[in-house]
Order: sequence, then structure tokens, then C-alpha cells
Amino acid sequence: MTLLAGRAVTKQYGRTAALADADVEVAAGEILAITGPSGSGKSTLLLCLSGIVTPDSGEIWFAGARLDDRSEAARAVLRRTEIGVLLQHGQLVPELTAAENVALPLLLGGATRGPAARSAEQWLDRFGVAGEAAKRPGELSGGQQQRVALARALVTGPRLLFADEPTGSLDSVAGESVLAALVSAAKEHATAVVLITHDATVAAYADREIHLRDGRVLSAVTA
Repeated sequence: MTLLAGRAVTKQYGRTAALADADVEVAAGEILAITGPSGSGKSTLLLCLSGIVTPDSGEIWFAGARLDDRSEAARAVLRRTEIGVLLQHGQLVPELTAAENVALPLLLGGATRGPAARSAEQWLDRFGVAGEAAKRPGELSGGQQQRVALARALVTGPRLLFADEPTGSLDSVAGESVLAALVSAAKEHATAVVLITHDATVAAYADREIHLRDGRVLSAVTA
């Protein structure tokens, strides 16, 4: 079943076409890698597909309903509940502890502190950083920060997760560990994952790969 579809998605910044009639489909539970060189439009496609940015033309469909024509507030609610977004550098709140960062989406969604804290603890443990729960982001290594950010992105049980260069700031060993944890959690919870990457090692974890160049989808490869 198709969970997410972008149809003829176009986005232009000034005179620069970041995306040109890009077509993308993601099945429920699928892991899709979107690859391409720097400047190919990968991050812009993520922003459009996740509802952070509205395309100039084209359509974004999620779970059978249009996403791009909803209000910004409605799209934000979806990103707190059904669509997780893991940005390249995690974007953790520096004033909050690791546990508080992970619990934050649940609290914003109306959960009480006790259940939110317990869920945060479980996800931190899942990604091997439960011992860092009381530390703030500045006290964590890059790999630990990425694991905390990943736990935060998955704590609400989203149907779809976007991960932009999830290993971009990590060494090869830490990167492989984060990817393995991500794929394992996604498969266990039937979460579809869209990996945005220029790294063939990352793309190898996907079920399928599409390649972008100059804002256009050039090819699709089944792993």
C-alpha cells in the first residue's frame, strides 16, 4: 500500500529550480533511500514531502489524503504524531536533558509527564543511551546526540520517518551502529523510512533507492 506519494513536485528558489516534476512513492513499512550529489534537491524534497515546505506545484499525498494543501498548523500536528523528521544535526533543544528532549513530542501532544518520561526512557534504552538520560546535548558525543534525536523522532510511533544524512557527522563505526538501530526499530514497528543521503553505505540499508540530479528523479533501483 502506498503511504506517501509526491506527484510532479516542483520547487524553485528565485531562479534556481530545486525540484522539477519529481515523482516519489513510499510504501507502508518500506525503507527508501533518496540519493544524489550535493545540490541535487534531496533536502528540498524531504522538506516538501514532510510538509515543512509547500511545493510551488504538484501534490503530496499521505495516507490517502492531500498533505500540501493543509494548513501549516495541521501539518505540524502530523509531524508530532504520524510523521517523524530526523534532521542532519539532530536539532536537540540544548537546555533540555536527553530524556526531556525525547519526551518533548509526547508532552506537546498532550501526554502527561509520567507516561512521557517512561516512554522516553524505553527509547533511550533501545538506542543504548539510557545512561545519558540526565545529560544535556552539549555533554554528549555526536553519536550519542544522533541516537537521542532518533529516539525522539520515533517516540510517538510515527507511520513514516524522514532521516536526512543520519550518519553525516559520525565516524564509520558509530554510523553503522546508528543505521542498524534505526532499521531494526523501523522494521519492528512497521515504520516507513525515507533516508536522504549521498553515501552508498547508507543507501545499502534501504529496500529501494531513487537517484536525484538537478531536482529530477533519474532512476530507481530495487535493493
